[in-house]
Amino acid sequence: MPQPMYLTPQGLENLKAELDHLRTVRRQDVAGRIHESREHGGTVDNAEYDEAKNELAFTEGRILTLDHIINNAQIIKEHRGKRRSVEVGCTVTVVNQKGDTLQYTITGTSEADPAQGKISNVSPIGQGLLGKRVKQTAEVTVPAGKIRLEILAIE
Repeated sequence: MPQPMYLTPQGLENLKAELDHLRTVRRQDVAGRIHESREHGGTVDNAEYDEAKNELAFTEGRILTLDHIINNAQIIKEHRGKRRSVEVGCTVTVVNQKGDTLQYTITGTSEADPAQGKISNVSPIGQGLLGKRVKQTAEVTVPAGKIRLEILAIE
């Protein structure tokens, strides 16, 4: 059974829009470039043709990926206020062993953006925080070693 792909309602809409664009616009543009390059120079030793074919393959791969994500999407329910434990969709305020206060929003892999504080539920930190409660500490192994994160708040 495929693993659920956690998405916010907005994230799902963004992926559907991207999929629609790839199917209706991008695919036709690339197919037109393939046809044009084939007419101008054939298919042998034709860099434009090869590039367009590679781009079509990438586009088709992205379409398959988006189809898979959308078909297995599990929508993250919006929840206002405090939560008892960390789960996908919440924002967690933690303090690390250096005393730095950090804030993470636990998302699905498709919406993760660590630079924006959005971490995936399958990332080491995301996995370490899931299920924890306020005042509990998560020990997480990251590429730089082990870190300790004490949970200050869950929203």
